[in-house]
Amino acid sequence: MSKLCVIGTGYVGLVTGTCFADLGNQVTCMDIDENRISLLNQGVMPIYEPGLEQLVVQNVKAGRLFFTTDYAAALKDVDFAFIAVGTPSGDEGEADLQYVRQAAEAIADLVNKPVVVVNKSTVPVGTGDWVADIIRKRRNGRPLEFSVASNPEFLREGSAINDFMMPDRVVLGSEDRKAAEAVAELYAALRCQILITDLRTAEMIKYASNAFLATKISFINEIANICEELGADVRQVAAGMGLDKRIGPAFLDAGLGWGGSCFPKDVKALAHMAVLHGSQPQLLQAVMDINRMQRRRLVMKLRKALGNLDEKTIGILGISFKPNTDDLRDAPAIEVIHLLQLEGAKIQAYDPQGMENAAKILKNVKLCQNPYQVAEGADALVLATEWNEFKQLDFARIRDLMARPIIMDGRNLWDPQHLRELGFHYTGVGRP
Repeated sequence: MSKLCVIGTGYVGLVTGTCFADLGNQVTCMDIDENRISLLNQGVMPIYEPGLEQLVVQNVKAGRLFFTTDYAAALKDVDFAFIAVGTPSGDEGEADLQYVRQAAEAIADLVNKPVVVVNKSTVPVGTGDWVADIIRKRRNGRPLEFSVASNPEFLREGSAINDFMMPDRVVLGSEDRKAAEAVAELYAALRCQILITDLRTAEMIKYASNAFLATKISFINEIANICEELGADVRQVAAGMGLDKRIGPAFLDAGLGWGGSCFPKDVKALAHMAVLHGSQPQLLQAVMDINRMQRRRLVMKLRKALGNLDEKTIGILGISFKPNTDDLRDAPAIEVIHLLQLEGAKIQAYDPQGMENAAKILKNVKLCQNPYQVAEGADALVLATEWNEFKQLDFARIRDLMARPIIMDGRNLWDPQHLRELGFHYTGVGRP
């Protein structure tokens, strides 16, 4: 059993700490947010992630998982200090590393035994070296045996626990091979492929992976837009492409584009790093441009269907950026709502898990209790997030509730023929 501190209790930190505890380690999760730690100590999850609450309660009860706001208590006698704090995006795409600096300084001030510092946050290439420099300077000549490793996360919101426990790979980077191997031992029970590299390569793997996945989504969305003009069906195009082993079917679902806490921030940050170092990230810029345009295309389709949007009532099904999460960061639905409101539309919306967060950030939006309340009196209904709850709706009831039977299926979830037979004007993405 190793003793770990995980600094930061967001999606990455909380899942990482809880899963390491479940593997038999003693883990203290530390956060400066007193309210968040108070909730966790009461067994209340600050985020929605399937299976997380049960795993937290189970490991707290077993005496392996602890939560605190006290850096000194969290870092006492630890073998590994994981930095899993937020790195929000700045105006130009640069990552804000103030919380990483705070964590590194606390480690330098409070740790007095050999320790491996592990960057779990998504950080710019070179941050591992920067963290090591901060610790050395902060020690001001006081000896401390430490190494810095990079261990980028590849957790998908909505399936994060499964992704941790059954990973495709674990990436570790360090200039100290023994330190990387020590971190690898923490993952040994998972029996997965472990790739050990230098620090900067590990940091780059994270950015490159997310940028590539975002590129696949933007690519299929651009193909979808061409399909609409040429009368082809992008779903069948994607299926045909996905049968090629070199391409694969994942991330080839046309829709309203990518969002969330990772893709927007990481693609923008990678482009920013490239420009700073004299490269021209033309592909990354195009990937971001296509993604922005995808939301605007939906608004254009609504405008075409309704003549104009002023005083029109638009129902939005799904607000979170993807199913099985309450995360609204860079959610396509949020941008669509803002664009519609700029044209005078009235919005009513529903999400199975995101309503509490939506109430904090959405203004002048009627938040409904179910999909049928969203449809009531609506001039058009937009599917923005493909929750399972929306797959089998009573569309005859929805048709009768709506002012006009217009449906914009932003995720290609529903059967166009069935809806048209019911009298709907149906529009999907990349479908003739």
